[in-house]
Amino acid sequence: MTDLKRHPLEGVRVLDLGQIYNGPYAGFLLAMGGADVIKVEPIGGEAIRDRSGRGGVSFAFGMLNSNKRDISIDLKSAEGRALLVELAQQADVLLENFAPGALDRLGVGAAVLQAANPRLIYASSTGYGLSGPSMDNLAMDLTIQANSGVMSVNGPGDGPPMKAGVALCDFFGGVHLYCGILTALYERAQTGVGRMVEIAMLEAVYPVLATNLTAMHQGGGVQPPRRGNQHPVGSSAPYGVYETADGYVAIICVREVHWENLVELMGRADLKDDPRFVDQATRGENSRLVDSVVQAWTCTLSKAEITETLRAHQVPAAAVRDLTEVVEDVHMHERGMLHHLEHPELGPVTLPHSPLRFHGEERLALIPSPDLGQHTREVLADWLDYDASRVDELIKSGAIGAQDSSA
Repeated sequence: MTDLKRHPLEGVRVLDLGQIYNGPYAGFLLAMGGADVIKVEPIGGEAIRDRSGRGGVSFAFGMLNSNKRDISIDLKSAEGRALLVELAQQADVLLENFAPGALDRLGVGAAVLQAANPRLIYASSTGYGLSGPSMDNLAMDLTIQANSGVMSVNGPGDGPPMKAGVALCDFFGGVHLYCGILTALYERAQTGVGRMVEIAMLEAVYPVLATNLTAMHQGGGVQPPRRGNQHPVGSSAPYGVYETADGYVAIICVREVHWENLVELMGRADLKDDPRFVDQATRGENSRLVDSVVQAWTCTLSKAEITETLRAHQVPAAAVRDLTEVVEDVHMHERGMLHHLEHPELGPVTLPHSPLRFHGEERLALIPSPDLGQHTREVLADWLDYDASRVDELIKSGAIGAQDSSA
């Protein structure tokens, strides 16, 4: 009988060469599924470890690297590259989100590592992919938002294109990388052979444009103007963000019963028989008038009063919360998604667990992100049976870094 309390990815060994957000998030999801994830950093640490340049670990690093062990390797040295090959021979997965061909140029790309370990799943996430005319374009979340069309549909109609306020392309890439890795692990269980998995951020984010592409299709292939918080297609109202006495609230009515309940609550039952509001499509055509009616009501109440009233009457709505409210969200804390803990460098912080839940599993405790090279000795002994003298030699040569390397 299967022990349901075990973690789904127990026994899976991962080398996480990810940097910044994209790769590290895929590694985080693997770690929280029970995999032994070894974060492989350069001697000076990866880019986001100290993004401010002021010393000390960044909050983002702490958030995305929980439950990993850390080893520091100089891949520009021959000994460091040889060590990576040795580790890859013991690994199930190696993931990275470097520019295309970065590890190939060092002589430790997918072909070399999979020749050393045919069972290895080599997972790569880049901005534009490993082929095609744009593959070498520099890719960051901002540039992918611009190139993907995301910025063109975001923002008010009378203003310039705007980036989303979150790094959605990086994290969509990371989630898809995780999915690709698990798909390849499933296949390997059947075939015994690994494969290369590739994710392009540009392609991962494209599906989020579904509603906007629908609007363009309905418009004969012409992209409609940006609509800010209104429905992208203009086929639904109310649909937007409305000012309250103490903030803002988001309200959407997608079924007739939502609208009927809302007008009753607003004391505007007369609108049920108004031909301008007779159905969803007609309200969409008269969205500005609908918005003015709703706004006249919401501005007289607090956002808490509105959301509680609408929730009780089955009208979709939510208060627009700021980040200080979100990190204290009782619901997510009670479900175990958010945790208050003491980080050795960051101090008291609120960090997330994995959004993935495996029922019957005893959820892993959240372990703070590791120091640079904190587990170098431990991992080399654990994975490769290196003794202390061999590790000391590598430290002395500069091929690896360890927390106690100055000793």
